[in-house]
Amino acid sequence: MEGLTRTPKVIDALIPLIFLIVLLVVNIQVFGTDGLSGSNQIVLILSAAVAGGVAIFRLKYKWETLQDGMVKSISSAMSSILILFLIGALAGTWLISGVVPAMIYYGLKVLNPTIFLIAACFVSAVVSLATGSSWTTVATVGVALLGIGKALGFEEGIIAGAIISGAYFGDKMSPLSDTTNLAPAMAGTDLFTHIRYMARTTIPSIAITLIIFGVIGFNYSTEGGLDDVSVISEAILTRFNITPWLFLVPVAVLVMIVRKVPAIPALFFGAILGAVFALIFQQEIIVTIANETGSFAYQAFKAIMMALYGEIAIVTNNDIVNELLITGGMSGMLNTIWLIVCAMVFGGIMEVTGMLRVLAEAVIRQVHSVGSLIASTAATCMFFNVTTSDQYLAILVPGRMYADVYKKRRLKPENLSRTLEDSATVTSVLVPWNTCGATQASVLGVATLTYAPYCFFNIISPFMTILFGYLKLGIRMYDEDEIEDDTV
Repeated sequence: MEGLTRTPKVIDALIPLIFLIVLLVVNIQVFGTDGLSGSNQIVLILSAAVAGGVAIFRLKYKWETLQDGMVKSISSAMSSILILFLIGALAGTWLISGVVPAMIYYGLKVLNPTIFLIAACFVSAVVSLATGSSWTTVATVGVALLGIGKALGFEEGIIAGAIISGAYFGDKMSPLSDTTNLAPAMAGTDLFTHIRYMARTTIPSIAITLIIFGVIGFNYSTEGGLDDVSVISEAILTRFNITPWLFLVPVAVLVMIVRKVPAIPALFFGAILGAVFALIFQQEIIVTIANETGSFAYQAFKAIMMALYGEIAIVTNNDIVNELLITGGMSGMLNTIWLIVCAMVFGGIMEVTGMLRVLAEAVIRQVHSVGSLIASTAATCMFFNVTTSDQYLAILVPGRMYADVYKKRRLKPENLSRTLEDSATVTSVLVPWNTCGATQASVLGVATLTYAPYCFFNIISPFMTILFGYLKLGIRMYDEDEIEDDTV
C-alpha cells in the first residue's frame, strides 16, 4: 500500500498550512484573546481535515495510515500533558500554602525608587517565575508598578517595557509556564533539560536588559510613590502567614531539578509538599477554602483536593491582589492540553504524509550551517507570531517542522526547544494583533508600539540565540552511536 502513495510537493504541503494561517487570522479578528477557549482548537481540527483531504485525494493515503499518524503524534505529547496536569496541581497547593504569596511579598520588598526600572523588571520576573504566567504578572503587579512608575515621573512606555521584560523572563524560565512545557514537548526533550539549556542564552539576555534599564533609570529623579506597594504587601499579610520557611518548598524542587530528578516525580513531590506546608502554616486559609463546618481533618482534605483539581481564589481587601491569588488547578490546564491534542492531530497528519518534511527541506536547502538553521527557525517562529497571531502556534508548527531536521543535523532537541522559546514566546508580545500584544496593551493601557521599543529582553532574546548558533556556543550534538541507537 505504501507504494501507491505519492510524494508530496511543496504546494501540497502549503495548502493546509495556508488554510491554517488564513483561518487563524480570521479567528483572531472574531474571538480576539478568547481564541484559546476553543476556537483555535477547532481551527486546528479543520486544518487537519484539509490536510487529510490532500493526503487522501491527492497523495492517495489510506485513512488508517493518517489515524496511526495522529495517534502516534498525540502519544509523543502524553508526558507533557501529565506534566501540565501536575503543574496545575502544584500551582494550587503553592497558592494555599503561601509559597506564591511569599514570593510576591518578598519580591516587592526589593523595590527601591532609585533603581525603579531594574526593580520593576526584577519584581515582575520573580512574580512570573512564581506563577508561571506573564499575563497574570502584567495584569496584577504590572498594573501596580505602572502606576508607581508614572507617579515617579517615568514614561509609560519605558515602565511597560521593564515590566514585560521581567514578566517574559519569568514566563520562559518557570516550570509552571505552559509555553515552557510546550516547547520541549514539540522538540522532543524534557522540561528540566530545556530550562537548564535555555538559561545559557536567557541569563545573558536579562543581564544586558537590566544594565540598559540601569543606565536609563540613572537619569531619573525618583521620589515617593511606594504607597501601592505597601497596600499590596499589607493585603497579603492580612490573609497569609508569611515566613521565609515557605521557601523550603521551591528550594526542595530546585534541588531535585539540579539533581536531575525527572519532571513528573519532582513536580508531584512539589505539589504534595505544598499541601503539607499549607497544613502547617495556612490553617485559616484551609478553613476558608473548605467553607464548611466539621473537623479540621475534613476541612483540610476538602481544601487540598480543591486546590489540586479546581479553581480557587483567595479574597483580600485589594482588587489587584485578588486577581493574583487565583489558580485553576488541574482543570485550569485543560484548554492548553486541548490545544496540544488538536495541534498534534494536525501535526500528525502533516508528518506521516511527509508534508512537514517537504516544507522543512525547502527551507533547509537554503541553510548551510548550524547558525543559519537556528536563524531560520527563529525567523519561522516570528513569522508565525505575525501571521497566526498566537504564540502557541508559533511554537507548535515550527517545532513539528524542524524536529527531524535538527536530528538529521545531529543537533540534540534542546537546541530546537531553546530556539522556539527564545524567538516565539518572547516576540509574541511585540506584535499588536497577536493575542499577547493585544492583551498586554489593553491591560496596561499602553499601545504595543509604545512599549515595544523598550522590551529589551524580548528584542535581545532571538538575536542572542542566533548569535550562539553562529558562534557555536554551547551547541549540543549527538554522537554517532546515539543517533544509531535512537533510530533502531
